[in-house]
Amino acid sequence: MTYMEEISEKEIFETMPVHKAVAALAVPTIISQIVTIIYNLADTFFVGQLGDPYMVAAATLVYPWFNLLTALGNLFGIGGSSLVSRLLGAKRVEEVKYVSSFCFYGGIAVTFLFSAFSFLFRSPLLALLGASGENMAYADIYLVWVVVLGGIPTMMGMTLAHFLRGEGHAELASAGIMLGGVLNMILDPLLIFGMHMGFAGAAIATACSNLVSMLFLLIGFMRLGKKTALSFAFQDFSAKYAGGVFSVGIASALTAGLANLSNMTIVKLASGYGDIAVAAYGIVKKIDMFPLGISMGLCQGFMPLVGYNYAAKNYRRMREVSVFSWKTALVIALCFVVCFVGFAPWLLRAFIREGQTSALGASFLRIACLAVPLTSVNALIIYTLQAMGKGARATVLTLCRQGFLNIPMLILMNHVFGLYGMIWTQLVIETIMLPATSGMYIITWRKIKKER
Repeated sequence: MTYMEEISEKEIFETMPVHKAVAALAVPTIISQIVTIIYNLADTFFVGQLGDPYMVAAATLVYPWFNLLTALGNLFGIGGSSLVSRLLGAKRVEEVKYVSSFCFYGGIAVTFLFSAFSFLFRSPLLALLGASGENMAYADIYLVWVVVLGGIPTMMGMTLAHFLRGEGHAELASAGIMLGGVLNMILDPLLIFGMHMGFAGAAIATACSNLVSMLFLLIGFMRLGKKTALSFAFQDFSAKYAGGVFSVGIASALTAGLANLSNMTIVKLASGYGDIAVAAYGIVKKIDMFPLGISMGLCQGFMPLVGYNYAAKNYRRMREVSVFSWKTALVIALCFVVCFVGFAPWLLRAFIREGQTSALGASFLRIACLAVPLTSVNALIIYTLQAMGKGARATVLTLCRQGFLNIPMLILMNHVFGLYGMIWTQLVIETIMLPATSGMYIITWRKIKKER
């Protein structure tokens, strides 16, 4: 009896109706994404209750740099788990342990270097990110706790979740992520107000929560025993599969990395308009994460299904999974647009009652949310190509979407239209990219049909 015959996840990958299979893997992931977003919002919310826009601005400045840990998690986590799904679909189960061990230890090493760089060069780094004299000290505290000390636990928690999800253990992966989120929501008010740590309490809460999440996932993995083909033993470490991991992982890392570079660019440009503009944009970005986070949860949930069925040459099921996921993401995104346009002022006042910041943020949110439906569809198409192992095509689309177009367009829109021009930029970019992403998928699908 083969490994795949011994586990119940076989039904999800091969025979379960598409909508149920996507739900089985994506719903736990989406829930964990929502909890993660809520705990990210918790930092902004509770810091906002301190009534100091400089503190909100400091967290906003550091957050894109902290989110580069997501890029590293995608590089090793999505790159490795996508390869694992394809190996399982091709019945090459014995090779899975070498892929997972390489990603585990490779991820730790790279993240250590990233955290060390962040600590050694934090003063010029924060200045580059747009920190001012009023918020520099706050930004330094946040960077040290969430990136320097919390870097490896944060990145490894993401990587472990991706691998467990790629093998079909979506509920365990989501439970680990949700645990960190719930804990952060508890620790934030406890440390900020209960223990009178103020702004530093928010940073400490985030670092501790991510550490607990990582430990939970490690323990969960060890308890799976023979139910998993994954291995994080050092003796299984092998760089042989680095090419297969990075061919897909680089596209995911670039998606997260360039998105954060774009955020850094807009925060830097916004800092020229004062800390109020930075604080308003920071709150809007956190609120806007809800629909985008749900789309990412859907992406991470449906990728193992696409990769497995592509490797098994069950192309019809693979396409059904993809199209169903795209339609679902679009409907969800449109619902959020209606909500954000209608309730923007109330949403902003819930985060900060300082009048100028909340009014400016409400205007930003009503513009920014218009891009969400197109962003969701473009992202899911690119993730579909990654799941199929078409890393080069996904990388080209990502470079065009997040790098070659977005950053130059931000600078141009700021120069021509000012502060509001930057907020409109994402909608312009996603509109331009939709024909490109759709066309690339159509070309890929036609080539697959000819090879059948």
